[in-house]
Amino acid sequence: MDYEEEIRQVCGRIRELRRERHLTVQELAYRCDMERSNLSRIEAGRTNLTLKTLCVICNALGVRLRDVIR
Repeated sequence: MDYEEEIRQVCGRIRELRRERHLTVQELAYRCDMERSNLSRIEAGRTNLTLKTLCVICNALGVRLRDVIR
C-alpha cells in the first residue's frame, strides 16, 4: 500500500467516526478549534495532516489515535 492510499484511509476513517457521532463538519471543526474548510480538506485528503492535528481531531471525537489509523 502506498502512502496516498494510507492517507485516504485515515481521512475516510475521520469522516466515518464523525458521522457515527452525528456531527457535522462544522460541529467537529468547532470542537477542534479550526475552520470548517480546513476540516473538509482533511476529510477529503487534500491537505497534509500533521500528527498534532490528528491528535486534536481524535480528542474531539473521543477516540484514540490507533482507532483512526488502524
